[in-house]
Amino acid sequence: MEKKKLQSISIAALIVSVLPLAALIPSLLHLSLSDGIRTVWAGANIVYVLLGLILSVVCVRNRESRSIINIASTAISAFWLLLMAGIVALALLFSFVQ
Repeated sequence: MEKKKLQSISIAALIVSVLPLAALIPSLLHLSLSDGIRTVWAGANIVYVLLGLILSVVCVRNRESRSIINIASTAISAFWLLLMAGIVALALLFSFVQ
């Protein structure tokens, strides 16, 4: 039962880790979104990245549930987190330089 539960959590972590890619759909379809929708979408992406990282780390920490899916979702979430941290750092840097 425990293994099946961790397996479903690992699949959920992978899905949540890939969800921030949905932000590319409007630009691929040449749609323009209002400022409010973009703000909500950005907030949802932050939540998805953090949730995906937490779920995947929970699964990777358990030695019995460690699999390629868990490692991939951890790597994807870590990439998104580093990307967002870099964007925030550049924004802060450019706001203080000007």
